[in-house]
Amino acid sequence: MRIFLLFMLSFYIAACSPNEETAPSTQTPLDQLSSSTLDSLIKLHPDSIELFIARANKRWDNVLEENGLGPFLEDAAEAFKLDSNRVDVRLLYAKALLNNPKIITADKINSKRIFQSVLAKDSNNVAALLGMANHYGIDQNIDEAFKFINKALRINPKYRDAYVLKGSIYKTLKNYKLMLSSYETAISLDPKYLEGYLIIGAYYQFINNPLCIEYYTSAYTAKPNDPDVIYPLAYAYEKFSKDSTAMKYYRQMAAVDKTYYVAYFHIGNLKQYTYNESDSAFYYYDLALKYQPNHVPSLHNKGLLYEQIKDPTNALFTYAKALKIDPKFAPTKARVKALKGSALRTIK
Repeated sequence: MRIFLLFMLSFYIAACSPNEETAPSTQTPLDQLSSSTLDSLIKLHPDSIELFIARANKRWDNVLEENGLGPFLEDAAEAFKLDSNRVDVRLLYAKALLNNPKIITADKINSKRIFQSVLAKDSNNVAALLGMANHYGIDQNIDEAFKFINKALRINPKYRDAYVLKGSIYKTLKNYKLMLSSYETAISLDPKYLEGYLIIGAYYQFINNPLCIEYYTSAYTAKPNDPDVIYPLAYAYEKFSKDSTAMKYYRQMAAVDKTYYVAYFHIGNLKQYTYNESDSAFYYYDLALKYQPNHVPSLHNKGLLYEQIKDPTNALFTYAKALKIDPKFAPTKARVKALKGSALRTIK
């Protein structure tokens, strides 16, 4: 299931730039090549460490567009196999180990050792400093984490990812004022930092502040054809009663990816409650269920539609499907109880 996660605040580490001297000859710098171009070049040059580094960094910067962190982890591991002695490759691999969602203790220890070994030779390596800060942050040793972050910032005051890590730590501390300040600084240093806009937008949405729309719009401007970026913008418009605009963006989501069932659910919801178009609402809930048969909210809303058109039999039948998938779904349980209670009162 692809879903927008509020406060997706994972710990970030900076990636080093690849050494282009040994890369296959291209007229465009490797970090400016598209993913598809890098894919093609890697097929032609499967032993090029520079290409794997470039694609790993691109995949890290575009995690929202990739299938999670998996592709990034694979490229970092391949680069490490090709040359485990290069500092930039070692740092890339250490970052991969630390950010592996299936991380084991040995990987975490190995990652930390790599960062420490780099700092032993170069105490001013900002990527390694932030890597250590990352480790301490994950271990909830906040004082040590900030020591490394602040040292990195003394060396490079414009180090975007240091502010990103500060923001994520402040979030865990529930210091939202400093969290926002840190992410705002990260955005000012890198106006293309997509996650920063989404994180700030998610916070404002969380506190019911329509300012979230401004930040989601900035993210959308950067990635207008990414349904995972369009979704929070569409939902914010719906949340703040700008239904026609929300509908426009939900339709765009479906046009970009016809399997994005959440878009159909929200269109159905608007058709049901804003426009009072029952037939259209049924149509869109059925589309959502076509691509995700176990989507309980779509089944629940279909049941409510049946109730609205005075068809309690089909309502109960649909609610039964929802409860078979999620027996604890409270809204559906409440409606079943109400319908059965009404039936008993009618019999009496």
